[in-house]
Amino acid sequence: MIMPLTTTRTHPDWPCQVKTPGSYNWERSAARWLRELVPSRYAGYPALIRHPVLLARHAQIQVQHEIRVARTALQTARADLPRLGLHESVIEHTIKLYAAEVLQLQHIARSVRAVTEALVERGTGR
Repeated sequence: MIMPLTTTRTHPDWPCQVKTPGSYNWERSAARWLRELVPSRYAGYPALIRHPVLLARHAQIQVQHEIRVARTALQTARADLPRLGLHESVIEHTIKLYAAEVLQLQHIARSVRAVTEALVERGTGR
């Protein structure tokens, strides 16, 4: 008898570091991943440890802040960096770096939202 494979479909932006929702210890893997996204001093707060949804919320805020910082750096680079005496090739490389970082952070933000939604659906916010 052949058993059909059953899988839980996850969001396309689901982080590979987090187990599939519903699998054994998936919430623990989600919390571990989310802790990597916030400043280390937050990782020890009892409320954030006990309530992964709170940790997810803080990670969302943190990533949104980082996106704003990267966008500001990108938008001001061409005006500010020449005054620092940087060569044009360094400025161009830096602009590409900031643009890539904005894209990466946007992907992380979508991943955090997907994990947050899964945590809320599983009722781990209690």
